[in-house]
Amino acid sequence: MDPYGTTHYVPLAVFAVGLVVAVVLGRRHASEPEPTRLSRAWALLIPVVTIPFQVIDLVANFDIGVTLPLHLCDLAWIAATWALWTHRPFPVALTFFWGLTLTIQGVVTPSLNEDLPHPRYFAFWALHLLIVWAAVYLVVGLRKAPRWRDYRAAVLTTLVWASATYAFNVVADTNYGYLVRKPRSSILDLLGPWPWYVVQEILVVVTAWALLTLLAQRWSGTHRVEAAVDVQDLAGRGREEV
Repeated sequence: MDPYGTTHYVPLAVFAVGLVVAVVLGRRHASEPEPTRLSRAWALLIPVVTIPFQVIDLVANFDIGVTLPLHLCDLAWIAATWALWTHRPFPVALTFFWGLTLTIQGVVTPSLNEDLPHPRYFAFWALHLLIVWAAVYLVVGLRKAPRWRDYRAAVLTTLVWASATYAFNVVADTNYGYLVRKPRSSILDLLGPWPWYVVQEILVVVTAWALLTLLAQRWSGTHRVEAAVDVQDLAGRGREEV
């Protein structure tokens, strides 16, 4: 499929509209103490559009090089489902970081062999758009900004995934996560050859996530809240010592 044909520009237009809607809905629900019905319905929708195609591939179209759910997007949809259902900080952070820096690469430079009207075309776009919209809804809309502890946990989780997936790639002669070679026509073309592009990607991602954490905290005011909590904790400890 030509990644810059009509069948790409239409999803991009839908993607842009969805971003605005995600922010508006998030701001409307920001005062709710628990996940709303919309958030949990959204959480259920993601596996509904994902699991059937994975099952079909495993049963009818199995190919060890592409079928196993080892790409980061295969973990991102689980994190997004968890985050939308619970609004817990760790899955929200994973959805935010993976969605806005890694899953979004599939939106900008899709690696998809099927075109309209193939069902996998719709499944591909639904999965990627729903994850990125979830990240925007949770963090920009609801202002559930990741804390620095969530940033560190997300980096560690991603490094564990990368190490395990690379080891599997070496043993099985596969390329999950594009850790062995670059996909065709992707943003990774801007980086150096293997293995340097993997190292460069890690450095870029870690830096980008740090900047996203800082921006999200400034947007939501989380840094002020955390500072106030720290001051209160110190004051409480002082009184206990006295």
